[in-house]
Amino acid sequence: MKILSTLILYFSIIQITNAQQKYWIEFTDKDQANYNYRENLSEKTIANRKLLNLPLVQFTDIPVKSEYIKKVQNNDIQIVNSSKWLNASTAYLNHEQIEWLKKQTFVKNVSPIKTMIVPLSMEVEESFIKNPKGVNYTTAISQMEANLIMKAGFTGEGITVGVIDAGFYNADKNKFLKHLFNNKSILGSRDFVNPGEIDIENLKTYSDGHGTKVLMRIAGRKGNASYFGMATDAQFYLARSEKGDSESREEEDYWISAMEWMDSLGVRIINTSLGYAVGFDDPSQNYKPEQMNGATAMISKAAQIASDEKGILLVVSAGNEGSDPNWRIVSAPADAKGALSVGATSNNGMKMGYSSIGPSSISYLKPNVSCYSMEGTSFSAPVITGFAACLMQAKPTVTNKELVEIIEKSCPLFPYGNNYIGYGVPKSSSALKLLDGEELNPTIKRKMVNGKGFINLKTDDRDEKEGVVFHKADQKLVNMQEVISGGKGKFKVSRPGDDIIQSTIIIGEETFEIFWQ
Repeated sequence: MKILSTLILYFSIIQITNAQQKYWIEFTDKDQANYNYRENLSEKTIANRKLLNLPLVQFTDIPVKSEYIKKVQNNDIQIVNSSKWLNASTAYLNHEQIEWLKKQTFVKNVSPIKTMIVPLSMEVEESFIKNPKGVNYTTAISQMEANLIMKAGFTGEGITVGVIDAGFYNADKNKFLKHLFNNKSILGSRDFVNPGEIDIENLKTYSDGHGTKVLMRIAGRKGNASYFGMATDAQFYLARSEKGDSESREEEDYWISAMEWMDSLGVRIINTSLGYAVGFDDPSQNYKPEQMNGATAMISKAAQIASDEKGILLVVSAGNEGSDPNWRIVSAPADAKGALSVGATSNNGMKMGYSSIGPSSISYLKPNVSCYSMEGTSFSAPVITGFAACLMQAKPTVTNKELVEIIEKSCPLFPYGNNYIGYGVPKSSSALKLLDGEELNPTIKRKMVNGKGFINLKTDDRDEKEGVVFHKADQKLVNMQEVISGGKGKFKVSRPGDDIIQSTIIIGEETFEIFWQ
């Protein structure tokens, strides 16, 4: 009897485990004949598409066919979520249900959700830098010349920003966000994990306050004296797509639903400080590094649709796995070509050790840009989001792809970006000129080095005593970064090996690109 009981328990566990795995069910087609875009898009979304000259009728806007949903449900399968963009639904499936679905002619593919949120860092009190007029800025926005954005009068006013995160606990009590609630700048919120309005009063999981800290870095301020973010007058929609107390994160579909919800409301900029890569108890369910190619993860596919078809600027954290020898690279959806992926730098401009790097297997640059953050790329991405909102206020007709290009070109490393920090830290002075249609004069000093393993650099600033060097095996792939010392305008840079063909050197406000021959 004991053996029989054990076997019953064993097989019960197997059955429960099988049923607990969530899958994507992708469908073959849609009902295009009966689609009316006015019944599926808000007036603001329609206005945005007309402004940006985007098609009003898009295949990805058409809902999943209700006939297919009913057929699936009639086989005792409970649909958890559906994505019109991806023409797919999610459900917890057992083996028999999977086999049945694979035989259906209306089902294109059935695949497990293989995601794990990149661990998020703990909060650390951030330092402020006081400018000559007595206004305090955090290190990140000070390096990005927030004073120039403020002087130009751009605060994100009139721009609606979406934030998809793990929770917004105590956002209404945060001293840096008080103005958003006083001005009724939070236009709406949805909890896609537990459907309904987001509960900001009760702490349900350890990460429920993460979105609050993200929101601070987009729009946080205390009076007119201390600023965490630049877009202090923007308006917001908030979405919760992550459940922070679960070891197995299977909420990728909730994130996609949040994206689609925000698009339907006319949101043009979305920040997401979440990343998906590895972490399942069953290692076979983890992504492989070569799958971070912008075309494998469903969440990356959705990010690309947002960029290409919806005109949405998606700002994403690069990830915090830079020090993990088994991963190191950016996580989905930061691998999507159309996403503006943001890494993290230290005070001196070097990549923070934890900041994820761009894969060597893709042709485009990741991360796109970086900025200062001691607390993870979760808190560098929203800084760029606030910056982008201010630029969009300055020129509402700018498209998402034009804005990405402007932000990249405003960085000191452009066009010699690398897979450690992208093009570097964006500068307001350059971005505002580019926004006005001005061409920037090249500032990077190119130098060819023949037959020597070092170069002596002369700089204009005689007070600088340190510089940062990124040694590259090709145009973008960094082999190592280092700090060099010098003084009185003189620095020596050595080539660390024959495999290094280029080196990027940043000394103060000067940037050099060395070509080793």
